[in-house]
Amino acid sequence: MSLRINQTAPDFTAETTLGTIRFHEWIGDGWAILFSHPKDFTPVCTTELGYMAKLAPEFARRNCKIVGLSVDPVANHGKWAADIEETQGAKVEYPMIGDPELAVAKLYDMLPAEAGESCEGRTAADNATVRTVFVVGPDKKIKLMLTYPMSTGRNFDEVLRVLDSMQLTAKHNIATPVNWKPGEDVIIPPAVSDEAAKAKFPGGWKTVKPYLRVVKSPE
Repeated sequence: MSLRINQTAPDFTAETTLGTIRFHEWIGDGWAILFSHPKDFTPVCTTELGYMAKLAPEFARRNCKIVGLSVDPVANHGKWAADIEETQGAKVEYPMIGDPELAVAKLYDMLPAEAGESCEGRTAADNATVRTVFVVGPDKKIKLMLTYPMSTGRNFDEVLRVLDSMQLTAKHNIATPVNWKPGEDVIIPPAVSDEAAKAKFPGGWKTVKPYLRVVKSPE
């Protein structure tokens, strides 16, 4: 199944390092980030999991849960978590999904159906496409998908920035421009008429073009 933004994130039940979870139920009424890895004990992923452990309080402050996934059994994840803490200086306290039967990887269109039904004998290169970050909203719909190659560590500061943008734009019906950071000016979407904008932004805005109206951030 091909996944797209604004589709409902596929629900699943899986074993994790913190017990069994039902994905939609686990998300609850907040946001969630599911980020995947091709195999345990891989160098780039080790740094990523450690950095996410350091960022966990920032995501929690935004009512966003974190869950990792790796195409290996949960028992391996526990040993890997010890390596992560030792080398990255951060303890992984968020759940890590075990996907030894490749079920979630296939469900999220990261591996083809013909990939088999077991992680046994598969290398990280065989699972190279299991490198996607999914951000899921409270409505259980996919809000963002980012896929990186194995050789390039992901920028989770960017994921945090995008989360700030998505939460702000969902709350205020605005858009954010290129490289936007919290507190910077935002954009009034073309779908919002000038009349409606006046009610929402009584202080006014700057019209660069009729379709590009810049205004101070509401937060």
